[in-house]
Amino acid sequence: MNAIRTVIEKLKLNVSHIEDVPESFSSDVYKLTLASGDTVFVKIPFNKDKLFRESRMLETLKGLLPVPEVLDIWYGDERTTGALLLSAIQGMPCAGVMDEQLPYHIGVVLAMLHEVKAPGYGYHVTDGYKLLDPNDWRRYIKSNFEKWKEPCKDMLDSKLYDRCILHFDEVFSALPDPDGPCIVHMDFRPGNILVNGSEVAGIIDFESARGGSSEIDFTKVNRYIWEVNPRTKKPFIEGYQSIRPMLPLESILPLYDIYDAFSAIVWCKNRGIEKNRTFLQENILTLRNSVGY
Repeated sequence: MNAIRTVIEKLKLNVSHIEDVPESFSSDVYKLTLASGDTVFVKIPFNKDKLFRESRMLETLKGLLPVPEVLDIWYGDERTTGALLLSAIQGMPCAGVMDEQLPYHIGVVLAMLHEVKAPGYGYHVTDGYKLLDPNDWRRYIKSNFEKWKEPCKDMLDSKLYDRCILHFDEVFSALPDPDGPCIVHMDFRPGNILVNGSEVAGIIDFESARGGSSEIDFTKVNRYIWEVNPRTKKPFIEGYQSIRPMLPLESILPLYDIYDAFSAIVWCKNRGIEKNRTFLQENILTLRNSVGY
């Protein structure tokens, strides 16, 4: 709580109530009620890279998609990474049963995001936009997976690990050419989709967003929306296709299921296994299902 009080002081906010937002897993997020009665959010990112990435991305998307407005920024000090002051969006995280209209609109919004072009495959940093070297999305994905092998090997059953490595190599070789570079969210899941009834009110949490290939954003759509309610897939795809063509998902999803799960397992190892055990087990189960083990 010391960090949020420091931010409130630095941004000169007159606050009547502070509420923690527990659904934020990487950065610290607080809902503030101001003395004026207005509601705003403060986000204290895990590191400065995330601070700059989100602020630049929200400025890029302003007026193009329903995203929070950056009202103010504090760039931090030796103890705090900094903070974003964000406008509130009138909506609730997407949860529960969906009618056909909502997944259609979610598909439209994701397609609109993917229509925003990026300067190249890369991401925002403190002094501009850093391109991948080389500027090759496939090599980036392969390189990340190679880095994750060793920590995942320590966390997984040896037979499951071996099957995952073999399966990844097989599906990687079958991938179509990547599209892009376009803006990709990297964590496009129900908790980051705010809705009002059957309408999408806003998209939040762009701290991992970057210039990439749109294919990566379907991973969590598939896991948390389509697999939970298969009837949502058809209207979602129809909505997406009303803006831009859909990629060959049957060639893409098998690879990103493993890629995303490996990434999550490394994240759990780095951030603390015990406090993230449920998330860890969820991703191990994803790997088991992916390779039929």
